[in-house]
Amino acid sequence: MALLQISEPGMSAAPHERRLAVGIDLGTTNSLVAAVRSGSAACLPDETGRVTLPSVVRYRAEGVEVGEAALKAQKTDPLNTVSSAKRLIGRTLADLQKEPHYLPYRFGDNPRVIELMTRQGAKTPIEVSSEILKNLKARAEAALGGDLVGAVITVPAYFDDAQRQATKDAARLAGLNVLRLLNEPTAAAVAYGLDNASEGTFVVYDLGGGTFDVSVLQLTKGLFEVKATGGNSALGGDDFDHRLFCHLLEQTGLSKLNEQDSRLLLGLTRAAKEALTRDTETRVQATLSDGLKVDAAITRQEFHDLTRHLVQKTIEPVKQALKDAGVGKADIKGVIMVGGSTRMLHVQQAVATFFGQTPLNNLNPDEVVALGAAMQADVLAGNKTDGNWLLLDVTPLSLGLETYGGLAEKVIPRNSTLPTARAQDFTTFKDGQTAMTIHVVQGERELVADCRSLAKFTLRGIPPMAAGAARIRVTFQVDADGLLSVSAQEQSTGVAAQIEVKPSYGLDDDTITQMLKDSMSNAAEDMAARARAEAVVEGESLTEAVKAALAIDSDLLDAAELSAIETALADLEGRLKNGSAEDIRAAVAKLGHGTDNFAAKRMNRNIRRALTGQKIEDI
Repeated sequence: MALLQISEPGMSAAPHERRLAVGIDLGTTNSLVAAVRSGSAACLPDETGRVTLPSVVRYRAEGVEVGEAALKAQKTDPLNTVSSAKRLIGRTLADLQKEPHYLPYRFGDNPRVIELMTRQGAKTPIEVSSEILKNLKARAEAALGGDLVGAVITVPAYFDDAQRQATKDAARLAGLNVLRLLNEPTAAAVAYGLDNASEGTFVVYDLGGGTFDVSVLQLTKGLFEVKATGGNSALGGDDFDHRLFCHLLEQTGLSKLNEQDSRLLLGLTRAAKEALTRDTETRVQATLSDGLKVDAAITRQEFHDLTRHLVQKTIEPVKQALKDAGVGKADIKGVIMVGGSTRMLHVQQAVATFFGQTPLNNLNPDEVVALGAAMQADVLAGNKTDGNWLLLDVTPLSLGLETYGGLAEKVIPRNSTLPTARAQDFTTFKDGQTAMTIHVVQGERELVADCRSLAKFTLRGIPPMAAGAARIRVTFQVDADGLLSVSAQEQSTGVAAQIEVKPSYGLDDDTITQMLKDSMSNAAEDMAARARAEAVVEGESLTEAVKAALAIDSDLLDAAELSAIETALADLEGRLKNGSAEDIRAAVAKLGHGTDNFAAKRMNRNIRRALTGQKIEDI
């Protein structure tokens, strides 16, 4: 994100005044809040000294519990205790069809937003997240001794518009002023770049509780430039826990468990996963609600074998990000490990083997994102006066709009540096057209049908003109938070329309990855489809123009000339239905050549009409 000033407009602090701002890592499993104090960033602890807050919310008959107390109650009150809300925020029920079927919630039937049914009624992931943010806000204000002017909140780099907007909505519900949404890998780079004075090309490998992000960054003094980003917004430590949980059920012969027992065993398998980072073997022991005792041994090697495919699923996006950035493994100076799940030994080993070097993990992987966000918050609040930082993030998929013939015209290509604004001029297709529908799409394919629809709006009040005469400028703006707005303006009259693109669904990472794969594997087919679509547009435009001319001036033609034009016209219309691009263009050329004489006669007639009654000296 390009930051060309060290404070927000109107927020420059007086030399003696320090504005209180924090960085928040709103995580799937744990969340943290950090601030810059005495010149260095540090995570803020709660009254017990813990810096991590479990991202768990329990809805009681009266009141709400957040954090450790809610986590403990999850085993006994699972249906009213919500964890991993980050995996659900900004998404819909339709998106959950691609999720593993282990989300232990009762869902409402609202098609536009996920609702979790609790004893306090329906709660959205936005509301759940707001409770976590309220807790962190209260912790920060108690530790810092005053009201916050704002917060930088981190999000996965692959969060789409809906997920980012939902995160901002959660902050607003919590009473927080969001100074910036900052991509998690970029926040980690800020922390490493400043603490270690690193320069060169780095990879940030961020495996959290529910999401995986990878970014390729160029770090130089004062500049953090994201060259490419990738990841999987539905892959994280939760998936490793669940795989071990399923293995435990298979090993013990358990089949059906109630919600309470499921939560109990899932918590124990998570603890076993963490223990296997230290020990080569551990045991899971529990007494279920029906009195049945569970006692099973799990070795580190077993766990690694069970989850090796999940680790491999993180390597594929890494390969794609390197390719997008135009760098090889030999160009990477270091690999920054972020997220508590990177403590797993086979994750460390897989990354080290792939890159041929030991990854960097000298900063606490749980805290590094919050620390970087705190540093950025300190800058944006106007407290830092010893220089500017420049943070350059990118957009993961191309943004564009639909043009005549169902073609997708890219306005902002993927991996464009943010914030960005680009404009492109378009025109009308039909004579007298007074309105234009702007259809905003996202994706890499050539045809709109193969891209993701984001929004539609209509520009009205275009003055009636001949086809192609109007000039409509469409401007795409993606802000530093990665949120898109689109505006359209007719240049001669100034009439305008605009929309903030806030889709009500989540663009999950599987969809993004599939879009990228499709754009590559179908490149030749897409170009052929685009070429035909363009030829159809050209042919339909010529057909309409010739028919209009014949309706007015066909008397200028003799029978043979008229018959030749009508034959060429019929031939073109036939090829428009099922001909190839080459066939259509050949028919267009034939009709164009066949009407040259007709066009000359029409021009002569129009000139005579224009000169009738005029004097030479007046002309």
